[in-house]
Amino acid sequence: MPLQRPKGTQDHLPDGSPKLSRDIQASAFAHVQDVARRVLERSGASFIATPLFEEAELVKRGVGGSTDIVRKEMFTVYYFGDHGGYVLRPEGTASIVRAYLQNGLKQLPAPLKLWTHGPMFRAENVQKLRLRQFHQVDYEVLGSTDPLVDAEAIWLMWEVVRELGLTGVRVKLGSIGDPEDRERYNAYLRGLFGAHADRLSDDSKDRLERNPMRILDSKSAGDQALLAELGVKPMLDFLGEDARAHFGAVQAYLREWGVPFDLDPSIVRGLDYYRRTAWELHHEGIGAKSALGGGGRYDGLAEQLGGAAVPGIGWAFGIERVLGALEAEGVAFAQVDGPLLYLAAMDEANVGLAARLALAGRSHGRVEFAYRAMKPGSVFREADRRRARHAAVIGSDEAARGVLNIKNLGTGETREVPVADLNAFLDDLSQQARGTREQA
Repeated sequence: MPLQRPKGTQDHLPDGSPKLSRDIQASAFAHVQDVARRVLERSGASFIATPLFEEAELVKRGVGGSTDIVRKEMFTVYYFGDHGGYVLRPEGTASIVRAYLQNGLKQLPAPLKLWTHGPMFRAENVQKLRLRQFHQVDYEVLGSTDPLVDAEAIWLMWEVVRELGLTGVRVKLGSIGDPEDRERYNAYLRGLFGAHADRLSDDSKDRLERNPMRILDSKSAGDQALLAELGVKPMLDFLGEDARAHFGAVQAYLREWGVPFDLDPSIVRGLDYYRRTAWELHHEGIGAKSALGGGGRYDGLAEQLGGAAVPGIGWAFGIERVLGALEAEGVAFAQVDGPLLYLAAMDEANVGLAARLALAGRSHGRVEFAYRAMKPGSVFREADRRRARHAAVIGSDEAARGVLNIKNLGTGETREVPVADLNAFLDDLSQQARGTREQA
């Protein structure tokens, strides 16, 4: 048996591949990225790319040393002497804020909108739509605390999935307040859980003093049963006046813009640098773990990474999870167009001519050619396999007269095109193809 890909990864396969049940159609994957690019760059966002691996210390500070990601799921890729090590990035926000600080991006107009897409890595148990190498679209805004920025970020996340064709999506919206609000809430949680510490899971016992809000995110069935039994008050009950006003303004904008959302007091973020707005995007079609992605405000992250204070907010969604939701709704993707023209020679003497014409025509459209002489019937069958729109067979007569007999494979119509006019002919075909895609 040939070697297999690592567990928890996928191949992105070309259109027409015979087996796509466990893998991804590459054109569908690219379509999600293209729609995200269109929506986000219309808003003024600029693309940024960061390394696939970062200093381990960056991830520990940016994701949190007490999180499962850091404690259990990081891929360590390199150590050198006393160096703290490098890790494959498990998410995008810390890398983008690091790049902002390191490269002086504060000099650019604020608020600065940045977006990226790419692979992330977590060594976790593989489940449906939960992979060890997965891919995200990530959007970050740095330099503003305005609730209008928060609302626009949520609207943009909603707009991307709406333009993709998803309908069964809702926003779950919450707030985690300001640092002093969180201190009051953590004190309340310590007092509440302290009397029942013996019933907590080992992970939650560890979090009780350091980060009690993370108990609310526990995956332990026993912890969740205890939470229900105790009737834990939500973070929203502890919001101060400023945080409550900010949260109200975000909601007002979303209602005005027609973004459907549900208030969800259970949404928490356990790290100190998070502030105020937090949300998740859900779709029931992908199963019990229905989150496509989420976001939140992280005004304290830049300081946590050793820089000056810079307010920020951002979100990310998993591309594989979005594709799963699109599949659940039956949203079909158009396949990548085949060539406008497939060229082949009937004799070896003209194989080079077919290649030369194809190369010259590629600045006007997609053109492919045969690498050997072929009979006309074989040419048309091969052109059909490649989903070409037109095909032309070049023999000694066509070569001598400087013409091509081009067959429309959809209608069966054949027309003679002078070689000198081939590029203009391809331009017309390209324009027609664009019109067909726009109508679709």
